[in-house]
Order: sequence, then structure tokens, then C-alpha cells
Amino acid sequence: MADAFDPPRVEAVTFDSYGTLVDTGSAARVLDGLVDDPAAVAAAWRKNALFYSVVANDLDQYGTYFELHLDGLRDALRTEGVDLDEERLRELNAVYHDLDPYPDVARGFERLAGAGYRPSICSNGNPEMLASLVEAAGIEETVVELVSAHDIRTLKPARELYEHAATQVGNPPERVAHVTCHWLDVQGAMNAGMQGVFLDRGAVRWPSFGPPPTLTVDSIDGVCDRLDT
Repeated sequence: MADAFDPPRVEAVTFDSYGTLVDTGSAARVLDGLVDDPAAVAAAWRKNALFYSVVANDLDQYGTYFELHLDGLRDALRTEGVDLDEERLRELNAVYHDLDPYPDVARGFERLAGAGYRPSICSNGNPEMLASLVEAAGIEETVVELVSAHDIRTLKPARELYEHAATQVGNPPERVAHVTCHWLDVQGAMNAGMQGVFLDRGAVRWPSFGPPPTLTVDSIDGVCDRLDT
């Protein structure tokens, strides 16, 4: 894919959260002993929640990201013939407060913060989830803003959320680079005027649909290198 990234335009960098900064596949650990293939069910759990989040916008049925993942877990387990009560489902879903961070996150945030790019998070995650993520990833001292869809009760990839994030970080969208492992998040950011950086964690192939990303990297270090931090 062509690289159209323009480093001089970038004054702030925002990041997606789940799948980008922390590994959603690590949720599989709470499914051990419940299902035959914990990794596959964890992937279905996550896929369900992502799908529901997009549909929720179109139907004006906003729900917190925690609740959307709760629905995703319930349906993933039912597909496996496992039907749990609400309390047990919530206990399992709480793993989204303690997912494993990727090893490049803390180092990348330090590099960006040191160079003045004010690394921030723009996420569907509700504030409680983001607070846990920041602690788990060890970026408490370097993250500048935690921008949640809950602020405006609008989920990705609606352009309003990216515009809200740009306002929160104090820059117009065209001065922000948004880094994410999700193609629809990249395209959502670009639709709002940001430069969209696809962080290829190896789990998702870029689709034929829509425009290509402004930049593709395989680690946060790749973003830092392009910004010469």
C-alpha cells in the first residue's frame, strides 16, 4: 500500500485501545475449562462486540463498551452451548480491565511524549475501562488525554468521535495522526480529516473496501521512527 504520510503535519498522536495497545486475545485465559477452544471463543467474543458497536450507532442504541462486550461474550458462549448467569458473565467480562499490553506500548508512548507529540487515547472504551488499560500498559506518566466514546455517546467510526478527540488534544483533525489496528478505525479517522495509521498486529488483513491507510507500520516504534523521535 502506498505511503502518503506527512510527518510535518503531525502535532499530536492518538491511539485506539483494544487490539492496538492491549491484546484482546489474552481474554482467552478466563475461558479455560469452559469451552474446548478458548482462543476461538475469545475471538468471537471480540468480533461480536465490534459488530454490535457499529450497529448501535446506526440504531441510536448506545451502550457502554463493557456492556457491548458482555453481550458479545454471552452470544459467543451460547454458540458453544454454554449459558451462564449474569453475575458469572460479568466476572468473565471483567478481564477487559486486565488485558496484556503489547511490549512496544510503554516505550512508544515515552518516545512520543518526549518529542512533544502528546500521545493520547481515542477509544470506544468507557472511562473505567480506559483507566484500567492505562494502568495495565504502564503509560500513566506519558498519556495526555483519555477520550472516550462515552463522552459523547457515539461510537467509532462516526466522525464526531474523532472530531471530539481532536478538540480534546487541542489540534484540528488534520494535525492529528490516529494509530489503530482496525481498518474501520483508520478509515473513520481519515474521514474526519486525520492521518490514519494502520498498526498491523498481524491479526487483520486490510480490506478491498475503502481508501488505503495513510501509513502502515508493524509496531509503535515504526510511528516514532517516521516522526523522527
